Amino acid sequence: MNKKSNHLIFEKSPYLLQHAYNPVEWYPWGNEAFVKAIKGDKPIFLSIGYSTCHWCHVMKKESFEDTEVAKLLNKAFVCIKVDREERPDIDKIYMNFCQMLTGSGGWPLTIIMTPEKKPFFAATYIPKQNKYGRVGLLELIPQIQDLWLNKRDDILQSSENIASYFLNLKATMPDKSLDESIPGLTFERLAQLFDLTNGGFGKSPKFPTMHRLYFLLRYYKRTKNEYSLKMVEKTIKSMRAGGLWDHVGFG
Repeated sequence: MNKKSNHLIFEKSPYLLQHAYNPVEWYPWGNEAFVKAIKGDKPIFLSIGYSTCHWCHVMKKESFEDTEVAKLLNKAFVCIKVDREERPDIDKIYMNFCQMLTGSGGWPLTIIMTPEKKPFFAATYIPKQNKYGRVGLLELIPQIQDLWLNKRDDILQSSENIASYFLNLKATMPDKSLDESIPGLTFERLAQLFDLTNGGFGKSPKFPTMHRLYFLLRYYKRTKNEYSLKMVEKTIKSMRAGGLWDHVGFG
């Protein structure tokens, strides 16, 4: 049976074309999608990724190719797909929001926002059903839809507060040297997040965060704190022994 294409079918991006036959009614980033959201009185479900992203493929197979999830998405949202390699400007804006709201980032980047492009929810990979300690789309979508229909004022106020805070943060960045206490506080926070069994920081699914390892190496050089070096060594060894390491072609 021939699959029905969505609004991505005429795009040039390989990543967007990978989603052109999803049952999700994807739109590319553009006026058509935002006008539809305004006329339909729906929030935007924005998904940003790239063609070689592992968890993008997982979410595609689990959820975006699934008719049950697609039905919920199409009813509750106007859905937009963005290739971060094609539109790094859009990716940067919403990744900053995600990192500000959640403390982390990665791809696929999932943003739920008003038709005026003001986000009120941010996440990365979201499973179809509850797992990895994360709420699945089957539960999350009805929750967001209920809030949009019945507690709209709260959502709009939240989105305004987030946007204002973000703009004020950019406008008031201090022009001074780094507080001497920050490296120590950062080390303590990373030590709390460190996974003693598998390496890395936080819970699964994880993304390589090399900036944290670079920080810990510099912190070790400065303080000779052995645990700082231990976290780096454990993480790198786990990465080498895991699926990130190509045992045949290397790299």
